[in-house]
Amino acid sequence: MLSIFDWIRRSGTGAELLAALKYFQNHSPDPFPEHKAIGPPISLVHTPCKRCWLYPCRDNTGLGYCRTCQAIIARAKSLGDQSRRAVVVWGHVNRLPKHLKSKTGFYGSHILGLHIHDAQHFLLVMLRVKLKPWIQNLLIYHGTDLKGLLQIFPTTGRTRRGNMEDVIGRAIHQEARFPMNLLRVRFFSNAYQLFTPHIRERKGRLTFEVTEFLRLLEMAFIFRSILGPEEQRLLRNFININNESEERLFWGRLRGCLTQEARDMLNAWRFRQWSQNQTILLYELIDYVEYAH
Repeated sequence: MLSIFDWIRRSGTGAELLAALKYFQNHSPDPFPEHKAIGPPISLVHTPCKRCWLYPCRDNTGLGYCRTCQAIIARAKSLGDQSRRAVVVWGHVNRLPKHLKSKTGFYGSHILGLHIHDAQHFLLVMLRVKLKPWIQNLLIYHGTDLKGLLQIFPTTGRTRRGNMEDVIGRAIHQEARFPMNLLRVRFFSNAYQLFTPHIRERKGRLTFEVTEFLRLLEMAFIFRSILGPEEQRLLRNFININNESEERLFWGRLRGCLTQEARDMLNAWRFRQWSQNQTILLYELIDYVEYAH
């Protein structure tokens, strides 16, 4: 019989992942009588559930799904928007964070779905803009005692490149790449980057010590709070200029459009000396922070 984690790994989309996590908060892995037997072998007339390919279909629906798959798919239809605003954390740690299973307080308030796999693994889905305060509270509660790896990536749908099931499988495959001597973060701005992590690693935009990653999120928060959308767009155009004289001209015009606070921030950060990869990472992290009004 399939375990809860088996069902979770059968999620084809982020919405299905959320639906499975929410569904198994109130159901055991094998809640229905017809699941006591596996489905029929594939033939011209009969077939098992076309999603899990194990349990028998519900005869009275004609949809071709077993009861659990049908319940997950039905629930997923209303979770698409929530999934697009979510981020997944696959944690491989020396011990589970305190209060992770709490339904109240900070740890429970922004978590959309959670599965505790064992004493060292958890899968968590939260609103992506709550990533920074979640990590802050993680460090407040545990400091340097918590060690391991947090792999952070967005949800995805079904494409030719793979689906949510494939992405989670890749995260599991890569979890033991580092020793448990400190807490590290691997940040993927696109779920499919898990299939080619060496490309992102080579550009210095993948693996960070947790306090370094939190510092980057804080910079993204400040950047988004001080610069409006149009100013952010103009500044992003600046990094694509390769001609030195054109760059100086554009920078001078750009400074005239910015507030004194924004100019002071960019000067303090020495933004003009940043590499293109540093700037791209900052813009990737903007989607993962809120901003001060």
